[in-house]
Amino acid sequence: PRYRSPYFSHLFSSPSGYSAGYYAYLWSEVLDADGFQAFVDAGDPFDAALASRLKENVYEAGYVAPGAELYRRFRGAAPSVSALLAARGL
Repeated sequence: PRYRSPYFSHLFSSPSGYSAGYYAYLWSEVLDADGFQAFVDAGDPFDAALASRLKENVYEAGYVAPGAELYRRFRGAAPSVSALLAARGL
């Protein structure tokens, strides 16, 4: 009952830009779930080669390229919402 449509009305009626912040939270969850899915797909959550690619292309890259490009370098593809939806049982 807590998450029925009226519960989210503040997202669209707030002049303070809350909806943009909420979108950012959801997008970070997409990146988290999709990034971890790379390790699941590799069959090892501690895969050293994959961890190295994440470190090099995301954590250490700074502002050498747009974030979306850096993520694609790590993952080999654009982020997908599939892993987040699966984690939420959808």
